[in-house]
Amino acid sequence: MAQLVTRVDDQLAAAVDRLVDDGVVASRSEAVRVGLEELVDRHRRAQIGARIVAGYRIRPQTEAEVTWADASSTRMIADEPW
Repeated sequence: MAQLVTRVDDQLAAAVDRLVDDGVVASRSEAVRVGLEELVDRHRRAQIGARIVAGYRIRPQTEAEVTWADASSTRMIADEPW
């Protein structure tokens, strides 16, 4: 397993310590791991979203596709027992 060493300001360290004290994470190291995992995941999701948008720009939905989806959504809502 790789080890990363970094420095943070005192305010951030105190905030991380509060997370540990509150039981959100077990340790400072876990807080760093969780934060990095969330950053990597957010970036990955943004890239996927950008590719989806690019795909729709290259090949936009047709009016028939949009009409079908709207009609299907309307039927699903109407079928709900609210």
